Amino acid sequence: MHDELTAVDIRKMQEEIDYRETELRPKLIEDVQTARGFGDLSENFEYKAAKQAKNKNESRIRYLKRMIASAVVIEVKSQADEAGLFDRVTLFMEDENEEEVITLVTTLRQNPMKGLISKESPVGQAVIGHKVGDRVFVKIGEGGYWAQIRAIEKGADDDSMEISPF
Repeated sequence: MHDELTAVDIRKMQEEIDYRETELRPKLIEDVQTARGFGDLSENFEYKAAKQAKNKNESRIRYLKRMIASAVVIEVKSQADEAGLFDRVTLFMEDENEEEVITLVTTLRQNPMKGLISKESPVGQAVIGHKVGDRVFVKIGEGGYWAQIRAIEKGADDDSMEISPF
């Protein structure tokens, strides 16, 4: 499976890899060596915590490298009147009778708590490519719900959105 990511996503991941390999890794290795000197390793909490932090860093590096290796780089483009990547979209949720504002992003930058919704999510798939006034069906499992696009504010991949930490 390939993740569709932008050139900015790839650059941000490479920057994080570089930081983790050149700055964080040596510090974490030193922390493990320091904690090892505190005595009996079977009851040494500092050693276990340092080892866990080092392993978490190595895991993140491997994850980011796999993401880059399997990524398909996409262009950020959409018509001026339709919802596209990095656009802010105001949706009217018919069942709940309320509005919600989302920003369509790549999977790597999603954060539903901040309204950053992946273009690959059910909501993202339903909205992308549609225009103001369109009524879209968000399919979830066997069911779903209807939403109407009330507004689209064009956005850009301006480097301000961080990549997901997980």
